Amino acid sequence: MRLNRAYLSATAALVVSALGLTTCHQLADSDASGAHFQGTSVDRADGAATGESVPASAAPPATAQSRPQLPARLPGLGPKTLARIPADTRQVVVVTGTGKNSSSSRVVLWQRVDGGWRRGEVWAAHNGYKGWTDNHYEGDLHSPIGVFGLTDAGGRLADPGAKLPYHQSGAFSVSGTGFEGEPLAGSFDYVIALNYNRQPGTSPMDGTKPMGASRGGGIWIHVDHGGPTHACISLSKAHMRELLRTLDPADQPVAVMGDAASLAR
Repeated sequence: MRLNRAYLSATAALVVSALGLTTCHQLADSDASGAHFQGTSVDRADGAATGESVPASAAPPATAQSRPQLPARLPGLGPKTLARIPADTRQVVVVTGTGKNSSSSRVVLWQRVDGGWRRGEVWAAHNGYKGWTDNHYEGDLHSPIGVFGLTDAGGRLADPGAKLPYHQSGAFSVSGTGFEGEPLAGSFDYVIALNYNRQPGTSPMDGTKPMGASRGGGIWIHVDHGGPTHACISLSKAHMRELLRTLDPADQPVAVMGDAASLAR
């Protein structure tokens, strides 16, 4: 059957119109699903067909997400405490007691980066049985308040990947029970010496006490045994491994310790 030219033209127009409609629906669906595109050919064809100008997209240009603002100084530390932190220190382990007489505390590792200080996770910890003191003496069951270098590590177990010098020895074994009847075994599997009344650059087992034996010593960050310590700071074994792998001598790490009120001075 032969179709006349007018009939063919009308049919072709209907097909083109249907295809154009389908394309618009596909683009609309694509746009709704989150795809972004600029001035499609369909938009330009519609404008040309009606003789109307097509306005530019009203959507604002994409902008980069702003970086979080980092504190310029370590939160919670007052001028007296901050003044004791060496100027070239880039890693600070802040140990904050829940009270002057409390044996519970929290630990946060802060890293200095361009723009301020970046905070790590908050870890639960224990400190001395009777809390904190500015003047620690042997056997007083308080942890000393202050800023102490972190230069040496060790433990009964093999080096987990520490950046600090690590001294492995069976001498780190401990037995008996703690203040709450908890077993002490494994507490010295990993230790980091606090440079309180000790000679930096030596094994944590070194017994040298520059201020004299009466001022105590052998105060470490070690594996938590589930209760208060004599004067040390204790963390879970997993957090001890993480701390050992993170502290870097090149960043001159220190520990800042005390109850919140004392640290705010």
